[in-house]
Amino acid sequence: MSPRNPFKRAITVPADVLSAAPLGRGEKVLAGTQTSDGIWLLGTRDAFYVVPPAGSSGQQASGAERPASRATEVRVPWESIERADWDRDGEQLVVAEVGEFGRVRPQHVFAVPEPGLLLELVRERVTASVVLQRRVVVEGKRGLFVLGRRPPGGGGEVQWAYQFDPGVNPDDPAVIEAAEAGLRAARDELGL
Repeated sequence: MSPRNPFKRAITVPADVLSAAPLGRGEKVLAGTQTSDGIWLLGTRDAFYVVPPAGSSGQQASGAERPASRATEVRVPWESIERADWDRDGEQLVVAEVGEFGRVRPQHVFAVPEPGLLLELVRERVTASVVLQRRVVVEGKRGLFVLGRRPPGGGGEVQWAYQFDPGVNPDDPAVIEAAEAGLRAARDELGL
């Protein structure tokens, strides 16, 4: 057995994994990696995929984490992912979804010894999904961001979201007014 090569970038995804992945018509895997427990993580031009091993019954996860292994495959469009981080020492890949305000943000945690090109692809595709990001100051330096995102391929409607700074109350009438004004300005800037 040869020692693990930390510089290996290319990966070959087995045919049975590709056939189990819920890929859309014409979608091709651009990057992928396998977790320590046999789950395949794949990235295409349009989405991030989680493909558990055949016969997987799922695992339990705690808190806001979604189970990394499920009986069915998972597809998360890039515009629905907020960020991805890899902890080299802990060998963990965390993919956090955008989520909804007032709810725990869904995140997927995977034991990944080496993400290869997948981490770079996730970050590139998530960035490519951002159409517009506008800062709105409410008081002093605190405020919020108005974010417009759509599929990186350019098709589809722009989805709008707010990201509030810590300590900014989204139920405050002044914050609501500033957020709505920021959204109107962002829509106008895009001609929507």
